[in-house]
Amino acid sequence: MTVLAPPRPRSLLDFQDWLPERLSALLDNTDTMNQVLERPVRKVPALQGLTVCTAFFENSTRTRISFELAARRMSADVVSFAAGASSLSKGESLRDTVEVLSAYKVDAFVVRHPASGAAHLIARYSGKPVINAGDGRRAHPTQALLDAYTIRQEYGSLAGKKVAIIGDIRHSRVARSNAELLPKLGAEVVLAGPATLLPADLAALPGVTVTTDPKEAVHGAHAVMALRLQQERMNAGYLASLQEYVERYQVNEALLREAESGAIVLHPGPLNRDLEISSEVADGPQSRILKQVENGQAVRMSVLYHLLVGRD
Repeated sequence: MTVLAPPRPRSLLDFQDWLPERLSALLDNTDTMNQVLERPVRKVPALQGLTVCTAFFENSTRTRISFELAARRMSADVVSFAAGASSLSKGESLRDTVEVLSAYKVDAFVVRHPASGAAHLIARYSGKPVINAGDGRRAHPTQALLDAYTIRQEYGSLAGKKVAIIGDIRHSRVARSNAELLPKLGAEVVLAGPATLLPADLAALPGVTVTTDPKEAVHGAHAVMALRLQQERMNAGYLASLQEYVERYQVNEALLREAESGAIVLHPGPLNRDLEISSEVADGPQSRILKQVENGQAVRMSVLYHLLVGRD
């Protein structure tokens, strides 16, 4: 009897349609992409003749550069679209903009947008593979993949591992994507933060629990992720004071003592040093923050390859 491989998703908008087998294959391919990046000539012809459009409707530096380097490492042509310098500023609709870009024979879109669900709309309007590079508060799947890959590098597998995510869960698309992804790979996820920054709906996801007690979250954890406290969104009275937040929720050496011995520390960046994470921990021996940045390019190469070439 022939066993059929699980279907390959056309886009990476979130993880709802991604089976664990496909996610594992993508992470396996990331090992190969890291080998490419270790070569003297860090380039392969895998995407030669294809064009990738990075369409960023929201400012970004690291994610955009990482995707553009990833595409160029595989010999793709890259078209970079910035909303502020486009006809959107003249009133053109998102749909019209995407259809114009598609008419230029773009083969895939990498999209960042401040509105949740925008990447889904662009996938519908373009008919092309779309990689969600962050949409509103909803999802940032490639960041979650590089987080998962970094943990897997450390432990060999995510099965049976506990991952604590501490901080501003309410505004974090990274937290939501990790809460979707990591349990599919066998990990337990605990989300912790002040009650005002902790959406209860995430507790309904398989393998996810929420708590306002950071020590409970970190107890026995193999990886501890601090989230950026989004101060620009704190004018709605979510916090009594920053000092109170630091005293209770900062990821520091005292909190890490509750975790497994040697637990690694993650942060999606950019950091607010000595706010959500202490400098001692961010720069300490357990930190894998720079390793996350390094892994971002290989993970995004694997995603592009997986969607556009379609071979494991």
